Amino acid sequence: MSSIKEKAVKIYAKYVVWRTKKWSLNPIKTQEKVFKNLLKKGKKTVFGQEHSFHNITNHSEFSSLVPIRDYEKIKEYIDQIVDGKKNILWPGKPIYFAKTSGTTSGEKHIPITKESMPFHIKGSVDATMHYINETSKTEFLNKKIIFLQGSPVLKTTNGIKTGRLSGIVAHYTPAFLRKNTMPSWKTNCIEDWEKKITEISKETIKEDMAAIGGIPPWVIMYFEKLLQLTKKDNISSVFSNFNLFVYGGVNFSPYKETFKRLIGKQVDSIEYYPASEGFFAYQDTQSSKGLLLQLNSGIFYEFVLVSDMKNTNPKRFTIKDVEIGKNYVLIVSTNAGLWAYNTGDTIKFVSLAPARIIVSGRYKHFISAFGEHVIGSEVEKALESALEQSLLKVKEFTVAPMVSPKEGLPFHEWWIEFDNKPKHQQIKDLEKNLDDSLQEINTYYKDLVQGKVLKNLEIVVVISGGFKNYMESKGKLGGQNKLPRLSNNRKIVDNLIRVKI
Repeated sequence: MSSIKEKAVKIYAKYVVWRTKKWSLNPIKTQEKVFKNLLKKGKKTVFGQEHSFHNITNHSEFSSLVPIRDYEKIKEYIDQIVDGKKNILWPGKPIYFAKTSGTTSGEKHIPITKESMPFHIKGSVDATMHYINETSKTEFLNKKIIFLQGSPVLKTTNGIKTGRLSGIVAHYTPAFLRKNTMPSWKTNCIEDWEKKITEISKETIKEDMAAIGGIPPWVIMYFEKLLQLTKKDNISSVFSNFNLFVYGGVNFSPYKETFKRLIGKQVDSIEYYPASEGFFAYQDTQSSKGLLLQLNSGIFYEFVLVSDMKNTNPKRFTIKDVEIGKNYVLIVSTNAGLWAYNTGDTIKFVSLAPARIIVSGRYKHFISAFGEHVIGSEVEKALESALEQSLLKVKEFTVAPMVSPKEGLPFHEWWIEFDNKPKHQQIKDLEKNLDDSLQEINTYYKDLVQGKVLKNLEIVVVISGGFKNYMESKGKLGGQNKLPRLSNNRKIVDNLIRVKI
């Protein structure tokens, strides 16, 4: 029998779905309203005055007066905020800085304002409400829940609280989940990730865990620690009522078989697309592909074709101009004071009304040593397809170019850590299937291989725990940190240890 809480949440879930439909089925009107509100606020800032916001009445004027910027180009403004100045990018001062690690600028400080903070929470709550409304499953609300996240301990930068986004969000656990949520505050504050996973495992091992969330590779660490401590065969034997997995940040497909083995049964899942810059999208249905783009969350979205990003002034599309299936770089202007900000993420639309997307990768994470421009979603899709014909299970992987081999043509080198011990012939079969699949997906790669510019890809087997060791050596073990799927250099793979097969 449903509890009072479950009944109340089901009613609220219906309201959330109704409210979402109102704006999601009117994407153009919704974004026009957000755009006007952002400009109205932005006029009062140093940035707004420098970029003539008072003269902007439409998107064309905005795109001509406000150039696209990545963090390095907006850093001069953020540095002023870090120094304690007000009204720089947004009226007043931020209430938080979400601290992330950058590729070229070192540590990033992404502002979060009193206007933007609620939407970081609202996205995850609304996603849960859509799941409840569609499935009528509410039993997990009365059992234990955990989301593996960064430490909620925040430092102060000139009066502004600073920490990892997931640690900031930990301070805003919804009231209806507060009593159920684990781990304890003390355990959640542990900075060392391996120690934290051990303590979380000990703390939760005898609890009735029903919903578990986090970035997939770090959830795998948690599951493996639980199985090590309990000597059980799978997580279903540890948590018999575990039926909901919540994740975000990376494509789940490469981890699917490992999760299936570890859990021991099929469970429901909800995917998020959170970022320090904003909560961009979430899975609003179990029956359709894609994540619902949050068009009413104080974020104005622009989209630039990946092929145009090399241009000085690339054409910037709004929601009314986009097309299904094209690969766009995601540009955002937000109620945290980011203006025409290049997120570095690439997305594709799978639906327009409502606007649903898939995350196809990172703009700077690609291999194009010879003009092939292979992107993250392509290597993930190729691997998923190749593994359907194999008994091997992949735990983690990354791809790099081998530009100057000791002999023969250059090639793509796939560094893979397997969940089970591979045999030589299995590797050879996987190499062929992978290469065939990637050629089918990326015609440029196919032309280079068939034109004898590149030879077929090769797999390097990484030692067990090799990727974890690499992330730990870079101070990026756990939390929101993600391993790049591929890169145009060998900085990652040169730090990995191979296995001879």
